[in-house]
Amino acid sequence: MAGVHPLISTASLADRLSGPTPPTLLDVRWSLAGPPARQLYANGHLPGAVFVDLDTDLAGPAGAGGRHPLPEPAALQDALRRAGVRRDHPVVAYDAADGSTAARAWWLLRWSGHHAVAVLDGGFAAWQAEGRPVAAGEPAVPAGEPAVAAGAGRARAGDVVVAPGGMPVLDADEAAALAGTGVLLDARAPRRYRGETEPIDPRAGHVPGARNAPATGHLGRDGRWLPPRELARLFAELGVRPGEPVGAYCGSGVTAAAVVLALEVAGVTTASRPASLYAGSWSHWCTDPSRPVATGP
Repeated sequence: MAGVHPLISTASLADRLSGPTPPTLLDVRWSLAGPPARQLYANGHLPGAVFVDLDTDLAGPAGAGGRHPLPEPAALQDALRRAGVRRDHPVVAYDAADGSTAARAWWLLRWSGHHAVAVLDGGFAAWQAEGRPVAAGEPAVPAGEPAVAAGAGRARAGDVVVAPGGMPVLDADEAAALAGTGVLLDARAPRRYRGETEPIDPRAGHVPGARNAPATGHLGRDGRWLPPRELARLFAELGVRPGEPVGAYCGSGVTAAAVVLALEVAGVTTASRPASLYAGSWSHWCTDPSRPVATGP
């Protein structure tokens, strides 16, 4: 995985898992409406995968910074070490299917300075549909290795060092400015973007000047990511040009990470010049009544 492409296919992952240096697997399945992700993990997961919780491991406490603010570096480092993430060792994150939650783990690891990380294309659904092996319960500890803390699964203890700064982050003022000087993409569903409905946050609408790029639009009918050329065409239609400033936000900073990933897959951005993420996203923007809100297309 040196080089590292942000997506990995089920076939490529299967090959790597049987090789001499199998990647660390992170199961980051999560759904706002349930069922509990931990239960999904217990029922079945990729062999050797360790469960990582979006709400408690991949985000700080909800509050003024939004519903899923960035975790404190020390807390994230502890969570990743409990999950067995090691320095310079490859990591693959997967979720149920669409890559939106796995992209959050991918983004956080890149932000932390760990670049050997990829998202499983098609997620657990694709792996299971192909009849590949699935395990239940907790993964066993490799011979001679210590177990990590209870609650994160049993895996080889990690030694990753979280050093923030590997991915650009926007605050509210910077997001507003980018909407005027570059392209700010809103990853939410069109009805939420237009302000026709808002099931979660106190105000409906979008950041003025932002353009709607639903994260679900980056997937094909088979649930896998669209080819780079098709993704590039979608972004071009939104006015995104290679080398020009671009950023993304969503409801709480989770699915926007999938847009950052899609931009890189499309070749619009690169690993050395990635898109920016407004981490607080709409859940942060809309709580300040002084910030303007736009509705409609």
